Amino acid sequence: MPRRYPEEQKQQVFQMKEETFPTVVIAGKTGISQSTIRRWIANGQNHIAKERFTVSDYVNLQRRYEKLQKEIEVLHRVNCSANAPTQEKLLEAEALSKQYSVHVLCEALKLPRGTFYNHILRNKRENTVYAKHREELKEKIMEIYHDNFQVLGADKIVAVLKKNGIRAGSKTVQNLMNEMGLSSIRNGAKRAYRAEQRDFKNHVQQKFDVQKPNQVWVGDTTLFRFHNRTYYICAILDLYSRKAVGYGLSNKNSTQLVKKTFLKAYSARNPSTDLIFHSDRGSNFQSETFRTCLAEHGVVQSFSKPYTPHDNAVIESFFSNMKKEELYRTRYRSESAFKKAIDSYITFYNTKRPHSTNNYLSPDEYESRIRTIE
Repeated sequence: MPRRYPEEQKQQVFQMKEETFPTVVIAGKTGISQSTIRRWIANGQNHIAKERFTVSDYVNLQRRYEKLQKEIEVLHRVNCSANAPTQEKLLEAEALSKQYSVHVLCEALKLPRGTFYNHILRNKRENTVYAKHREELKEKIMEIYHDNFQVLGADKIVAVLKKNGIRAGSKTVQNLMNEMGLSSIRNGAKRAYRAEQRDFKNHVQQKFDVQKPNQVWVGDTTLFRFHNRTYYICAILDLYSRKAVGYGLSNKNSTQLVKKTFLKAYSARNPSTDLIFHSDRGSNFQSETFRTCLAEHGVVQSFSKPYTPHDNAVIESFFSNMKKEELYRTRYRSESAFKKAIDSYITFYNTKRPHSTNNYLSPDEYESRIRTIE
């Protein structure tokens, strides 16, 4: 059995060889045979040769570096970690699938490629989960934003969402706020004030008592949820009698909804006097499409001051009453039943419900009485 030497002796031999001691001298000083020393030296040289860094090694290392850089980019862009639930990672990976290779996405998020391909094929036509999640989160953000007087920024909204058991990152919330045109009033209060002085005139100034019909209309939208769906109700009131002269319903709080509601009201009332239309500064009311529509009908547009809900208090009160008197009291079985309930309430509101401003006459009764006097 060959003799085993301590590692220290081997290192001593290598060091002496590096110092150019002849093999015979090394053998004499250490007591190790020359053949053993030659074998150690030969094995050591072969090992060094194997570890030499080649051009091929450099190219492979460069490719590996570039791949890791892309994986890091992916991890910075997604709104979850590599340890998040699989479904969440699949949705994030799908959102970036046109910008990064499947291999990079799956490596970064620790996803089996087969699982990702199955997800894409399975949901190619019906993958609305991610979009639905974003829409639901938008609604929550919008609700928190307005419930807190438009003061909160993304980080504070994330904190409120967390208290309500909803997980969302600051980056996600900020992106969604940007999409909806929301920002804390603290960020641009002075800028908004100057813009208001320059571009957005308030022709009503909380003077809600007017002398004749079709002199001032006020409009707004509100949201209501049932069966895990969100509906937006747009209504327009005539300040003269508080009559609901137009209303509409949609799954989106869009310019189309407010424009369609206005045209419906305009067609029904056919105002012959100079008309002012007043609203808050929602993006749908500020849109170029809606402003052009009002201008084409000779209507003067009026806006509430920034962050001053009392400037549109009449329509706010109308929605509050409708929710308390109808929407919150009823469990609707279908969308059709919900729409019929709104129709019935508007009819009741206009024809039968007493209004204190009208000396406890309904809007229709008030307008009919004034016409009779005239």
